[in-house]
Amino acid sequence: MLTINNLHAFYGKSHVLHGVHFGVGKGEIVALLGRNGSGRSTTAKAIMGLVDCEGEISWNGKAIQGKKPFEVAHMGIGYVPENRDIFPKLTVHQNLMLGQKGKGEGSRWSFDDMYAMFPRLKEREHTEAGVLSGGEQQMLTLCRTLMGDPELIIIDEPTEGLAPKIVELVAQYLQTLKQRGVSVLLIEQKLTIAMNISDRALVMGHGSIVFEGTPDDLRANPYIRKEWLEV
Repeated sequence: MLTINNLHAFYGKSHVLHGVHFGVGKGEIVALLGRNGSGRSTTAKAIMGLVDCEGEISWNGKAIQGKKPFEVAHMGIGYVPENRDIFPKLTVHQNLMLGQKGKGEGSRWSFDDMYAMFPRLKEREHTEAGVLSGGEQQMLTLCRTLMGDPELIIIDEPTEGLAPKIVELVAQYLQTLKQRGVSVLLIEQKLTIAMNISDRALVMGHGSIVFEGTPDDLRANPYIRKEWLEV
């Protein structure tokens, strides 16, 4: 589905990504791990057309580098940014409505699906999103993206700053996506959740992929964990 080859990205004159290469298959959860500043979020933004980049990014065999973010989204790639970007003056339900493509006809996801997945959102359905807790806003952002019926979701640090119970809900959400055939590129610092739910793990360091393998492969490699992940 998603294939990246020799990807370089830049912020002005700053060269951030250096020849990144990996892929994400159908119904696969791939964890992109690494310390802050390693290039993980920049990789997500490059895929979505939010930063200047060079190299090859293909989606279902079609080149997407150079496309605008809304064009990438309409091709079937959803993006959940780290800062959540909810619409604070709109209600929970209105935020979900904005995530729909067209009228939502033919989508595999409904409002009822979202409220069943996160009952707290149903309770807050008519509440302005700006007064929600951080965990509730994260739930809303995840569900709003899903309402667009993407084939792949890129999720940047979904558990950052969340209480343990909310982290468990997010993990369940990711498993539900996989069961319904949605692929996930999970950018995460918490090794436990990433290792428990991902099919493959990638480790970034200094703008490059320094490790690729299964979670078991990563568990068995203390050098990579110490050198590129542990603080």
